[in-house]
Amino acid sequence: PLSLYLSLFSEFVFAVSSDDNSEFWLSRDDSPLNLQLLTWIGKTGMEWTAPGEFGKYASQTSRPVRLSVQRMYFFEIVHKQNDRGTDHMEVAWQLNQEGLSFTVISSKYISLYTNESALRMSDTTHIPQTAASHTRTPSNQPDNQLSSQPVADMRRVDPRDTLYQIPALDSRYLRGVLPDCSYKPSYIIKGFPLLRYQGLQFVHMSYIYPNDYTRLTQMETENTCFYHNTQTHINSRPQPDYDNTVHRALPPGEVRGRNHLVEGIDRGGEGERKGEEMGVSESLWSLGGDSEEEEGLAYDSTPPPVFDPEVNWAQTFQVTPVILQRSDWIDLSCNVSGNLLLRPSDALPVVNAFMDKLNHRHNRHFSLVRVLNVERKVDGIQGSRYFLELELRDMTGQHLRLSHYIYALIRHNRSRPRGVLRRAPETLLCKPLGFHWNPTATVHFIVPVKNQARWVQQLIVDMEGLYHTTGDPYFNLIITDYNSTDMDIEAALKASTLHRYQYVKLSGNFERSAGLQAGIDLITDEHSIAFLCDLHIHFPPSIIDSVRKHCVEGHMAFAPIVMRLDCGATPKEPRGYWEVNGFGLLGIYKSDLDAAGGMNTHDFTDRWGGEDWELLDRILQSGLEVERIYLRNFLHHYHSKRGMWNRRTQRSGT
Repeated sequence: PLSLYLSLFSEFVFAVSSDDNSEFWLSRDDSPLNLQLLTWIGKTGMEWTAPGEFGKYASQTSRPVRLSVQRMYFFEIVHKQNDRGTDHMEVAWQLNQEGLSFTVISSKYISLYTNESALRMSDTTHIPQTAASHTRTPSNQPDNQLSSQPVADMRRVDPRDTLYQIPALDSRYLRGVLPDCSYKPSYIIKGFPLLRYQGLQFVHMSYIYPNDYTRLTQMETENTCFYHNTQTHINSRPQPDYDNTVHRALPPGEVRGRNHLVEGIDRGGEGERKGEEMGVSESLWSLGGDSEEEEGLAYDSTPPPVFDPEVNWAQTFQVTPVILQRSDWIDLSCNVSGNLLLRPSDALPVVNAFMDKLNHRHNRHFSLVRVLNVERKVDGIQGSRYFLELELRDMTGQHLRLSHYIYALIRHNRSRPRGVLRRAPETLLCKPLGFHWNPTATVHFIVPVKNQARWVQQLIVDMEGLYHTTGDPYFNLIITDYNSTDMDIEAALKASTLHRYQYVKLSGNFERSAGLQAGIDLITDEHSIAFLCDLHIHFPPSIIDSVRKHCVEGHMAFAPIVMRLDCGATPKEPRGYWEVNGFGLLGIYKSDLDAAGGMNTHDFTDRWGGEDWELLDRILQSGLEVERIYLRNFLHHYHSKRGMWNRRTQRSGT
């Protein structure tokens, strides 16, 4: 236990990083009796971070804590340390201001709680008895924090999940805030000839701020590909190799002493039967033979002495915060990584610049409450596209949501006088012409089915829940049914409380492409969105809003990444992996889908797989881009394949 003293009076945020489980406790004052748990890494023994990695788990970062000038604060760290002295443990802090980064707390700000230099190892009365280091029952655990945490950080409360509940800012306030500019990103490949399935190479990921915790840290005990695929090379468990036995060489002719024989006793020999105990004197006597030959054999079987390497248990390290960055190229080899994270230094200046423009236009009518979500699509040639989602407060005190696309256009200085160095390109914030989303566009969920009665019933129940939770009237469920015999689907739809649905009955064998196309053909409004879907999906309440925001007519389709649950996993305790290969769950405007040719019902009949990649090729060739984001709590249920459209039941012989 140490004491912390400060030279500032402000709010601080603390963070921890460690190779195993750890906890950071801070007192309200200098008394050990007032400790509170602020941050921690895991509780199961499987959680760990790389040195300086402060953003892996949500629990690593504390709530803001107000600290006073020159006041001492007692703190205590609990860390699961190995026996080699090679683990790492860092505690960092930062002022509670956006855009700052964590700094490891240095010795300048800490002092010993008790000077132990004159004490013996047996002296323990000076060690405070605290809630941090002593057994606690669930009832007296501070706020029951550790025991009440969800299995996956993605299950934590995030304002993104309920954005749809905040009233939207009237779009008229956005007119004239930024100058108009043409939107022509360099990665558009309209008319570019593609080999089949080559379109995957032209899909780029967007960067997200703040951390949405879509990284499946709960699965990284089984798959550490996240660390292998980052630009910063960090071994998943950085430790020196102390596993090899260290032997000290003996001078020639020197024989190892008999006292080492005790280490060579085989404790699992035949003499140790259940209920029997072999004494040390008996074992030594039995190993000492009468003949020189037997004695020599005994000596030869003696293992060499083992020497542990000297460890400085008080060693410290300088560690800088680590942000593990990956390329925005689509990565098909890692299915636990989650969304790319956007640095605060790349997100907040754009937010602040936009707010300045907004308030300049409207005489400081709005104030920024918080940054809810920022998405950045990088284009190093033309400029980056940003999607800003901000919570604002107007002059009347009403809270409003701003969800708006802007463009950071790179302006190159093409003309320069002879002998004058070319100036660095300037960035202009502007409004991309034609690139805006429609908050009232109807979203049609199209699901082809055949003989999956209980899953169809669950789909209807989930859609009812979606409607009652959101109150959104602008969505429609379309079920195309290949003559199911285990359920009257149309009757179930009529009996439901769904605001809107459509049903079409098809004949013949199940064909996913044809079933989806039959649903697409039912859509009469080409300015609405078709969401091509599967049956066994768990939808977050934000799904309708997410599909709308990421579909832009004439410009962009949306292929959210779904998490496939393992057998036995549930939406409340999700274990599984991201389906990084699949593009079958796709949102696109009806007009854009028609322009791309619709579903390929010729090449993909009753053959499953590949139709999504082939459609992706044609969407990209038509001039659209495809937004690809790991969507929080968007899950695919594990299910048995028995009874599905492409399986038969083998009857046993009589």
